[in-house]
Amino acid sequence: MNKPQPSAMQHATAAAQPPCTLWQLVRYFFRLGTFGFGGPVALAGYMHRDLVGEREWISDADYREGLALAQLAPGPLAAQLAIYLGYVHHRIAGATLAGIAFVLPSFLMVLALGWAYVRFGGLSWMQSVFYGVGAAVIGIIAISAYKLTVKSVGKDRLLWAICLVLAAVTVATESEIAWLFLAAGVVVWFWRAPPAWLRHGGASAMAATQLPAASGMAGAVDWPLLAQVGVFFAKAGAFVFGSGLAIVPFLYGGVVTEHHWLNDKQFVDAVAVAMITPGPVVITVGFIGYLVAGLPGACVAAAATFLPCYLFTVLPAPYFKKYGKLPAIQAFVDGVTAAAVGAITGAVIVLARRAIVDVPTILLALGTVALLFRFRKLPEPVIVAGAALAGLAIYPLLHH
Repeated sequence: MNKPQPSAMQHATAAAQPPCTLWQLVRYFFRLGTFGFGGPVALAGYMHRDLVGEREWISDADYREGLALAQLAPGPLAAQLAIYLGYVHHRIAGATLAGIAFVLPSFLMVLALGWAYVRFGGLSWMQSVFYGVGAAVIGIIAISAYKLTVKSVGKDRLLWAICLVLAAVTVATESEIAWLFLAAGVVVWFWRAPPAWLRHGGASAMAATQLPAASGMAGAVDWPLLAQVGVFFAKAGAFVFGSGLAIVPFLYGGVVTEHHWLNDKQFVDAVAVAMITPGPVVITVGFIGYLVAGLPGACVAAAATFLPCYLFTVLPAPYFKKYGKLPAIQAFVDGVTAAAVGAITGAVIVLARRAIVDVPTILLALGTVALLFRFRKLPEPVIVAGAALAGLAIYPLLHH
């Protein structure tokens, strides 16, 4: 007896079936938010390694689109990339739950640290931990940047030129310049798939759209403190481009200089908390919010910071998905991706200048690189925990 052949509709249904369920994806991002150390550079690298390389849940093209969108839009890169990758197969529900799962673990951690900081009058051990962890993190993100560069740039000379230029600019300015990402995309677009008017020698006026300037209303003295916190952190999420650390100068200007919510030492401790906890570096806003206005302040600060980046990712995502296969769009995305990888590589050097300060930190960073090359399955949290213990042992001896 002949077996019935599957119908065309069954084939189409099987082809349309996403390679992962929504809850598999949510569990992955919850775990990454719990154990993913190293800031946006490393987190973007982990997502590529795990979701594109090992699990094959996300295609390389979808990953590139997500990375390009995360670089073009303001807000924290790693959180936006997570939101976009959640959107790829599961649309709004995937984007929302992936974003929450990614941010929630580190938010709960900084809440606990904020409580301890207020309860015990500072965290003196934090410098020792950050001394060791900071050096190990440089090794982790250096490996991630290397793998991301090899995979994304390949052997294309134009992409390599863009990558190197952006790396140099990032090192020189210690910041990420948004218009250079756009320019890189346009250059590759015009080189690979020039528009008809350019091929025929026509001209076109290109207008730059400026984001509206912040109104400054947050500083009005008759607003409740939570409203001030909400408005300030919404501006931070909506108007700051670049990776997580790009937001730090903006936060310093508002939190310390303008509003006088924290002093210099408290602000430095807040940044250190972000660096020694997993997940997005921008989660430092939860710690700052807690110091300013307790639990409500932490919740308002985190929600106000991440809501703009969620909207800036979800609203354009359907158009990225619909038009992303056009040659012009693919060329533009490749250019922005090369620029992003260059900026990420430059950020590794910038961060290394601050974390690699003496012989022990050099040895910790090199040891991390060696371990990750030798034992490819070694979990990063194990390395971070070892580096933290090394910092607790070494730092007091050098700074007694």
